[in-house]
Amino acid sequence: MLQAIGLTSAPRRDGPPVVDDLTFEAPSGSVTVLLGAPGSGKTTALRLMLELETGRGVTYFKGRPLHRIGHPAREVGVLLGDVPGHPARTARGQLRMLCAAAGVPASRADELLDVVGLAGLGDQRVGTLSAGMDRRLGLASALLGDPHTLVLDEPTAGLSPREKSWLHGLLRAHAAEGGTVLHTTGDPKEAARAADRVITIGDGRLVADQDVADFSRTRLRPRVAVRTPHAARLAAVVSREARATRRSVEVVAEGGSRLSVYGSSCAEVGDTAYRHGVPLHQLADETGDAGPVTAPARGPGGGPARGQDGGPVRTVLPGPASTVAISKLPPPISVRPARGPLRPLRYEMRRLFGVRTATLIMAAVLVVSACLSVLLARSGRTPLPDLLVAWPDLLPLPPAAFAAGLLGALSFGDEFRYPALAAGRGTVPRRLGLLVAKLSVSAGVALLLAVLSVLVDAEALRLVYGGDLVGVPANAVQLAASWAGLSVGCAWAGLLGAGVFRLTGAGVAAVLAVPVLVVPLMQKLLAGPSARSISGLPGRLRELGWLQWPYETDRWAMAVVRVVAQPVGLALSLSLSALICAYVFTSLRGRARW
Repeated sequence: MLQAIGLTSAPRRDGPPVVDDLTFEAPSGSVTVLLGAPGSGKTTALRLMLELETGRGVTYFKGRPLHRIGHPAREVGVLLGDVPGHPARTARGQLRMLCAAAGVPASRADELLDVVGLAGLGDQRVGTLSAGMDRRLGLASALLGDPHTLVLDEPTAGLSPREKSWLHGLLRAHAAEGGTVLHTTGDPKEAARAADRVITIGDGRLVADQDVADFSRTRLRPRVAVRTPHAARLAAVVSREARATRRSVEVVAEGGSRLSVYGSSCAEVGDTAYRHGVPLHQLADETGDAGPVTAPARGPGGGPARGQDGGPVRTVLPGPASTVAISKLPPPISVRPARGPLRPLRYEMRRLFGVRTATLIMAAVLVVSACLSVLLARSGRTPLPDLLVAWPDLLPLPPAAFAAGLLGALSFGDEFRYPALAAGRGTVPRRLGLLVAKLSVSAGVALLLAVLSVLVDAEALRLVYGGDLVGVPANAVQLAASWAGLSVGCAWAGLLGAGVFRLTGAGVAAVLAVPVLVVPLMQKLLAGPSARSISGLPGRLRELGWLQWPYETDRWAMAVVRVVAQPVGLALSLSLSALICAYVFTSLRGRARW
């Protein structure tokens, strides 16, 4: 069961809140529809229930609020708007990435593709899917964790009548298994056809809470749809006979050759047309909307006044919710979601390599690095370490280090641009496991790119100029540590910069700020003569008593200290420290607000 109690959105500057003290229930084993006109607060109510919007009130899913549920994907399936996936990712890759985030087997993706009718389109890119296919993929994403509750915002928007019938059948099947279904719509006839219970809201307040039978009786009214080439003549004779017999009959011209007759029946209209020799091309019983229910402006006492406005009549095939055909459901998951660090690591690996962006960037950087290395070697004035990493004086960073920073920035930048983990929020949950996974994967990719760039550059130099040019420097270990630290530091600077400012460009700017702004500042601070030396630091640390290590590690400790003490290393360390503090601050602020 879903229970929403006192949902109230944050007040607006120029008016009342979008949702004001909304309370209702959606029982298990039934389909509940949240009905309202555009702007009535349906979507805001769902966002409040899912803790994606600031405000007051609480929503219980089987007795627990969402932030108290250990595995939200196993309890609540959500579809808000379009599928928040990278347009270059395939439908199967999108679902497998979400499987890793939810901790369910990757085979679940293929099962859901088959259920929603996308088995043959698993390799099609998300950006090329039609509106109907996009809604199917979104429903598959909501069903990945085999949730008990489905919360869907306008799930039939843009669908054909056949696709609407299929979707309603799938929701009906989920409810038949004991699940809870809540979805929004602005069409009263769709609510009457597909729901067990209809919650009507207007201006953010509850207008009516009815079962489908009461809703159909009070909100909808039967009519006779007529199509005839003599519409004006038939309308006149039907109205004249109704006045003669003192019956309440209303005839509405729908334009062209169509009429809608309220308060009569097919038999009466057909007899009238026969008596007056009017040919009929269509004669059918249908259901029309009695008009949108609205909550008028609040008075001084705050009590809402209820009323009805007339509205256009649209056709719909009649049929109660019980007549909706039940569709096929995915098989249940028999295992609990996996815990531990592998879950976010698998998600991040599938997110990174699920599109070709990372592979193309790495390939392009290796080619550029090899070409630069060959060009720099022509003059004979570039030192060998700079040749191996292709770092000319004109560039603030070597190509491989900049690419590591760019990939790190994309790690969080894509999350904010295509928020797959938190649909509709625009951000991702700032959990420690996800951050550690991103730091680990970005560091691994940066080290791989650093090693590959050195190997490719060395091979390019050997191929063009011969093997005499390439050798092993005397301080190869220290150079390797510096190169690895620079690459990983750039990757982390880009990642944290994009995480703080929620933009890929901000992450790239954070990477470039280190050599362009911070390094010159460090060089000015360290340019003066030094009266003190850090030699003997490991021995002094050992004297503290609580640090004990073999004496052989002193040389390695001093090497690390010397690397960090370099202007670039010191600047990168300070930048990373500032970014980490900013990330922690924004995380705590976001957690307090939500």
